[in-house]
Amino acid sequence: MCLEQHIGVVSYFALASGFLSGKYRTPADASKSARGKGIVEKFLNERGLRILAALDDVGRRHSASAATVALAWQIARPSITAPIASATSVNQLSELVAATQLKLDPAAIEQLNTASR
Repeated sequence: MCLEQHIGVVSYFALASGFLSGKYRTPADASKSARGKGIVEKFLNERGLRILAALDDVGRRHSASAATVALAWQIARPSITAPIASATSVNQLSELVAATQLKLDPAAIEQLNTASR
């Protein structure tokens, strides 16, 4: 609908509160932050693990982190004007900035789209 109406989307929590960075992969990872329990409960499921696997695979091919790939994937979507993500370290900031330079090929975008369905 947004594409049809020429409405841009600014995706808030573009990294799903850190989940798409790959930080939370097991229930034990919930202890990594104060909000970890909620993130694990919400996203650590079959679909979430499938998305993380695709992010990892694409990341390996592009020498990029899961967070960088996740943001580049959103930037590549015609309906998304800008993803919003935050960083708590210089390293995280570098991953966010790298997403603006990563151009995903159509096969990588389709792999990620399929994983997220």
